[in-house]
Amino acid sequence: MKLKDFDYKLPEELIAQTPLKERSASRLLKLNRENESITHHHFYNVVDMLGPQDVLVVNDTKVLPSRIYGTKEGTGAHMECLLLKETISHHWEVLIRPARRAKIGSTIVFSDRLRAIVKEKYEEGLMLLEFIFDGIFLEILEEIGKMPLPPYIHEILEDQDRYQTVYAKALGSAASPTAGLHFTDEILQKLRNKGVEILHVTLHVGLGTFRPVNVEDVQTHKMHKEYYEMSKETAERLNLAKQNKKRIIAVGTTSVRTLESVMKKHQTFCEDYDETDIFIYPPFTFQAVDAMFTNFHLPKSTLMMLVSAFSNREFIMRAYQEAIQERYRFFSFGDAMFIE
Repeated sequence: MKLKDFDYKLPEELIAQTPLKERSASRLLKLNRENESITHHHFYNVVDMLGPQDVLVVNDTKVLPSRIYGTKEGTGAHMECLLLKETISHHWEVLIRPARRAKIGSTIVFSDRLRAIVKEKYEEGLMLLEFIFDGIFLEILEEIGKMPLPPYIHEILEDQDRYQTVYAKALGSAASPTAGLHFTDEILQKLRNKGVEILHVTLHVGLGTFRPVNVEDVQTHKMHKEYYEMSKETAERLNLAKQNKKRIIAVGTTSVRTLESVMKKHQTFCEDYDETDIFIYPPFTFQAVDAMFTNFHLPKSTLMMLVSAFSNREFIMRAYQEAIQERYRFFSFGDAMFIE
């Protein structure tokens, strides 16, 4: 597969800059993989689409307010840092802009309680920082950090919680698993009342979200590793669902990657925590997931490749063109798809 196979033209005005007032008011494009039909709904219609033979798997990662701003000690140069992953105690992989100003040994001051020393420089603005702080690190981040919104969002997010899912609890992600942003507590309860089982996994979204694919031959692209967890209880419930031929529905590509990573590693669901660099692109044999909710993704992204593998590329491209024609809202704060 070539990178150009996953490209499409999107009018800029269709990039959603702010979330809708009501989470579940977003539109929902439903795709049937068997007959390649496309139908139009609203997200609150999911209550009518799911039933007791369905198991819904959500990613309960919580986004760190990991975009912080500081100045370089000695020069006062302004620095923007995006925390990605803690490697060892108080040491984080960080994206820095402008990278050229950060030299090994430089100190960046973020507040009177937080500073960092540049320990190593990697590639494309990625560096290792050692943080020195007075107090509790995560509490300081809550005070001074901003939500790490994608670069295509230019509006200020008034309510920071709108970039978190309502079930977010495991702090550690560099970006939101945005397919889950449409769910409300009310919808989840209605689904439970209908007999839908809702299970949690965790995958902390990392650097791969921010890295474009810049090779023409898709197979040569290297995914970065992301940490995931699956509990013993979730694994047992998923294996039981498989035995009873229930439909396993993943909420978002991160849930898909977690489920398929565990299945690929163990050939069954089991308690596991690890890092995954699974790269899903056509052709790919899915062993874990039967259906999925997802948002509309950037052209030429690994997420476009994943949804194309789950259905087929031509059908996905046709669905995207219909969504553009019908003026759907795209990307993180945009509308959703249900592929069954």
